[in-house]
Amino acid sequence: MLTIDQIADFDRDGFVLVEGMFSIDEVDILRKAVASASRVQEHTVAAHDADGNESPLAIWNDIGDDVFGAVSSNRRIVNSIRSVLREEVYHWHSKVMLKYPEGGGAWEWHQDYGYWYRDGCAYPRMASAMIAIDEAIKANGCLKVMVGSHLLGRLDHCHVGKQYGANPERANALESRLPVRYVEAKPGNVLFFHCNLLHASEPNLSKLPRLAYICCYNAFSNVPILGPGHGPPVPIQLASDDAIQEFA
Repeated sequence: MLTIDQIADFDRDGFVLVEGMFSIDEVDILRKAVASASRVQEHTVAAHDADGNESPLAIWNDIGDDVFGAVSSNRRIVNSIRSVLREEVYHWHSKVMLKYPEGGGAWEWHQDYGYWYRDGCAYPRMASAMIAIDEAIKANGCLKVMVGSHLLGRLDHCHVGKQYGANPERANALESRLPVRYVEAKPGNVLFFHCNLLHASEPNLSKLPRLAYICCYNAFSNVPILGPGHGPPVPIQLASDDAIQEFA
């Protein structure tokens, strides 16, 4: 659960980084699952950036009976999301970001709500938790954010390469106005961020991998008004604190 000061940081900046939320042992179990789980292999897609480079990710809507589900339903994550949205939430989707050494493409500036508005959600009552599996640094394409950009509201999005990103002209103008922070993180750190926060990442030109697991949630007051959305709006059955270790 986040502290009052951390919730205030989230409200002001659109994000908060929490150090050491997961242990190294828990992260190692998750890393091994990324390398071997059929769920990752079967759900991987590539989204090409503006330069044509591949930015692969594996994405699914359900909370499965596996280590990924144990993380998505972990009380440390779910209760923190509840605290920043101030209401009950359900699982929207989860995804593994696969930035391989010397090959991970960029992600253009975008808001997650730029996508999720199109999925039928009327309000930006949505947030995500990104768990660092590998150390994330600028050299291997860590996430970068525009501080406070969640207060702008939803921006127009369009195709940028084969990705769906914020209007490049407006994003570039905002980049000169708002502080940009590279969110460097140790394995086990968790970044909580608002669905309207502008974020991006640069290509991984290093010899280091940059894997991350992102769990996304929607408020029950925001069930899509158009279309099915992503995950079903059902209460999350919280996993036990030692659920991740059960998959060692």
